[in-house]
Amino acid sequence: MNQPSYNIQHLAELLQDHFGWNRARIKCIIFLIVGMLQMGTVNLAKIAATFPGKAKLGSNYKRLQRLLGQFSIDLDRVAQFIARLVPISQFKLTLDRTNWKYGDSNINYLVLAIVYCGSSTPLLWVALSKRGNSNTKERIDLMNRFIALFGTQAIGCLFADREFIGIKWFKYLIDKKINFVIRIKKNTLVSNSRGALVSAENLFRNLPRGAFLVLPGKRTIWGQPLYVIGLKMLNGDFVIIATPDQPETALENYKQRWPIETLFCCLKSRGFDMESTHITDPKRLEKLFVFLAITFTWAQVIGEWQHEVKPIKLKNHGRPAQSLFRLGLDYLRTCLFHHQEPDRQAAFHQALDKLFKRFGWRPQNCPWLPPTNPPPGQNLSLSSLG
Repeated sequence: MNQPSYNIQHLAELLQDHFGWNRARIKCIIFLIVGMLQMGTVNLAKIAATFPGKAKLGSNYKRLQRLLGQFSIDLDRVAQFIARLVPISQFKLTLDRTNWKYGDSNINYLVLAIVYCGSSTPLLWVALSKRGNSNTKERIDLMNRFIALFGTQAIGCLFADREFIGIKWFKYLIDKKINFVIRIKKNTLVSNSRGALVSAENLFRNLPRGAFLVLPGKRTIWGQPLYVIGLKMLNGDFVIIATPDQPETALENYKQRWPIETLFCCLKSRGFDMESTHITDPKRLEKLFVFLAITFTWAQVIGEWQHEVKPIKLKNHGRPAQSLFRLGLDYLRTCLFHHQEPDRQAAFHQALDKLFKRFGWRPQNCPWLPPTNPPPGQNLSLSSLG
């Protein structure tokens, strides 16, 4: 079977068509993405060593620094790009933070992601210039960005943990008619059957361990009428959920919050070693996350395709032996490390083809269009990657 004759040049065309970025910047971005795939890190010094050509390591490192320092990126355009790679019309969203320290600096991302294929796809984010929890304004600003881009009708449900609670926050979600399933703290005041406010855990204290209970009717939480569901775990702790709708499935649905933790693991130890960055400026951190998100989502797309070709085996405990992301990452990484082998080139062409088809997009030079030649000096084929 003939393989599509794609190369890196066509990826540059896709990025330019969507973002309108300068071609020199796009070239640097592609080398950054390829470097992250090959090296499994966001450490700029290590990525600079993967750049092709005769430029010195220090020059390539400075190119990357300028990219993150001087290059302006529209994060909303990035969100639209990523959303087109997720083939669903209504999103289940999950909201969470990931944070760590580099020296005396706190690196703290607030991320809104799409629950998809056993993981989460990062869609919108902000680097918080502080340590600790997000505040209500920061959460609302992120949700308003989503609504401005995709509309409230695109939200199937929002999942979040105990950090994402509060009077103004719950009122905002209800006023916007956003369905949500959010865990609340066990000392949150909830109305009992007589209308008196008591600690949420008191309403479930008689539950046997391992059992759950849906309280009858809506209860008042921070002035809002919500259903409340409680689970008493085997260790005696409580998982207490608040939701405006469908309480009978809320506890099971809440499990869909967990994939964002999987996402953070993929961006860190299981994929791109995000914690190895030496960047501390919030704006630069947000730009770095752009390229992480695009690279992660591409790997996820390829993992889906490879799973269709050969399904991932299940272990004895019923969970898959590897994630779709890891399957796709290994595929892309193998293609890049062995790009001079014809069969690996063909495999990489297929990986680009899968990416392009998610957009319904065709490059200028492809088998089903009249051939056109790229301008001199702009051919970024696999062999140019060194």
